[in-house]
Amino acid sequence: MSQPKIAVVFYSTYGTNHQVALAAVEAAKEAGAEVRLLRIAETAPEAVVNGQEAWKEQLEKVQDIAVVTPDDMVWADGYFFSAPTRFGGGPSQLRAFIDTLGGVWSAGKLANKTFTATTSAQNPHGGQEATILSLYTSAMHWGTIIVPPGYTDEVLYEAGGNPYGFSTEAGKFDDKGRAAVAHQAKRLVEVTAKMIG
Repeated sequence: MSQPKIAVVFYSTYGTNHQVALAAVEAAKEAGAEVRLLRIAETAPEAVVNGQEAWKEQLEKVQDIAVVTPDDMVWADGYFFSAPTRFGGGPSQLRAFIDTLGGVWSAGKLANKTFTATTSAQNPHGGQEATILSLYTSAMHWGTIIVPPGYTDEVLYEAGGNPYGFSTEAGKFDDKGRAAVAHQAKRLVEVTAKMIG
């Protein structure tokens, strides 16, 4: 079998989804994938970011991580996305990146790849599932194969039991969450490996 190439793509305002992405990278590498950790560019005005110390600190933490481009999406065989919830959907930064993919999408360069997603929100019913499902809707337009964790391992129940993808409250990423993310990332690698032969 070929070695799957996985792009772990994240946007993180305060750090939760950054931590999730790091856990996904580690697990995907352990599962035998070649992995790129990539961040979504910050598009909020500098004055807004600098007006919140935690947001500013998080942006400073990720400056050494490459910003994702359409070329990274073409390179990858599979995608692991992690981003917070904003009013029941993905943040504008994430949507802005997705809107740059028209060229590679229309050329069929996103099709027949795998996709899975995770999220966080301020509270358990703050739109977590809706955010993941909206990401899957975009990915279905690309022609990707959705790889949800489902109920395929006990660790998922221990981390809240979301069959669409790991989700958590902002600022809460514990060992149970790490186990669920690791399972989801490894499942993505396994399915991707089968897809690419």
